[in-house]
Amino acid sequence: MTTTDTLGSADIIALAKKYLIGNYTRYPVALVRGEGSWVWDAEGNRYLDFFPGWGCGILGHCPPRVVEAVREQIATLIHVPNTWYTEPQALLAQALSERTDFGGMCFFCNSGTEAIEAAIKLARLNGKPKGRYKIITMTGGFHGRTMGALTATAQPKYHAGVEPMLPGFNYVPFGNLDAVAKAIDNETAAILLEPIQGEGGINLPPAGFHEGLRSLCDHHGLLLIFDEVQTGLGRTGKWYAHQHWGVTPDILTLAKALAGGVAMGGIVATPEVAEKLKPGTHAATFGGNPLAARAALATIETIEADGLLERATQIGERFR
Repeated sequence: MTTTDTLGSADIIALAKKYLIGNYTRYPVALVRGEGSWVWDAEGNRYLDFFPGWGCGILGHCPPRVVEAVREQIATLIHVPNTWYTEPQALLAQALSERTDFGGMCFFCNSGTEAIEAAIKLARLNGKPKGRYKIITMTGGFHGRTMGALTATAQPKYHAGVEPMLPGFNYVPFGNLDAVAKAIDNETAAILLEPIQGEGGINLPPAGFHEGLRSLCDHHGLLLIFDEVQTGLGRTGKWYAHQHWGVTPDILTLAKALAGGVAMGGIVATPEVAEKLKPGTHAATFGGNPLAARAALATIETIEADGLLERATQIGERFR
């Protein structure tokens, strides 16, 4: 067959079941088009999408500015390795940094789990001179599917069958500051958590928790890492959810909504922490490619031009 042949849903599903590994539970629907909050299947049936791509489609399907940016970029320059400079990547790093409260520096990759792996590595690189490598994470959290991020995810159901997990991770209850304090020892390098837990059930922290974590990190010389893969890019009415508490992390991770549905992830770290990621210590072949970077810039432009931070706040109040 050719790519111009039209298949029905039954044909698409049959091909997928024959040739795709069955590691996903899928609904018996084959989607072929999306616009805004709507998607269509191969037979032309329309569905209202209440669950846009695990949080990746923050602007809905095929947002116009993102579509136009990708269309223009794909005809200009799709991919070059990070041995060269590109304008979209530099502009995106500037845009993300200027929206933090700490003038962060960026590293780009392709997904949330890659962003977490980069954050773990950066935490250990910073801790190594003092013999520190352990990371404290929270029960109910979710950080990704690669082995480092999976170990950081304190949910045993995700570990089943792939043990042993990696050494150096300690789990404490989300929201329990005393438990965090007791888990810190001379080998602890960082505390990693979602400012608002997503996969664990949309859990908000108790009053003073994030502020307390920042104080503990400052007292013990630890890094505070906020996983903003789900909460970042305006989802909570701020560019980054931690800004609701006025607490500054040392590293934050981003992905999902970052490029409006195009695959992209990254970290933003304070300059003094970021400097430990020297040439040869880490890389991502496709990370920050011009196509994804242009899509991310268009996503930021859309959020600001359409007043979506304010809209997120209004929607949040309505649901609350």
